[in-house]
Amino acid sequence: MSAELVWAIIKNHNSFLVKRQGVQFSSEASNLKNENTFKYSGLANYKSVAITPATRGVRVTIKKGGKQQKPLKSLNSIVISKGPRQTSKSVANLIARGTKYRPDLRAAAVARASAILASQKPKKTHKVRESKGIRASKH
Repeated sequence: MSAELVWAIIKNHNSFLVKRQGVQFSSEASNLKNENTFKYSGLANYKSVAITPATRGVRVTIKKGGKQQKPLKSLNSIVISKGPRQTSKSVANLIARGTKYRPDLRAAAVARASAILASQKPKKTHKVRESKGIRASKH
């Protein structure tokens, strides 16, 4: 089936659809912006990209266009565990620059990868300063 026909069928009724206060979102893994649109849908498009957190770094999963009848062979998964700049460059090269897989998804993929890397950073602990002076010791 064509991608447009699949989108026409699943646009308003699928298990990943989240409707809140007049806005529609999608919770599927291969939707980079979680918007219920044809451009970002991983179900309707033949070529889609999923970026998920790995134990260290980011896992980039690319759906191959010509392997729709063989679901096991249709996904190619790569773990990128580099620094933030190198990771964003690798993600951009995988999706748009080097392979020209889906150039329209480059900005969304880099944003998702950098958000995942930022969430994996450990939080800084600030020391609590001691109170100084006579009035501080009274309380």
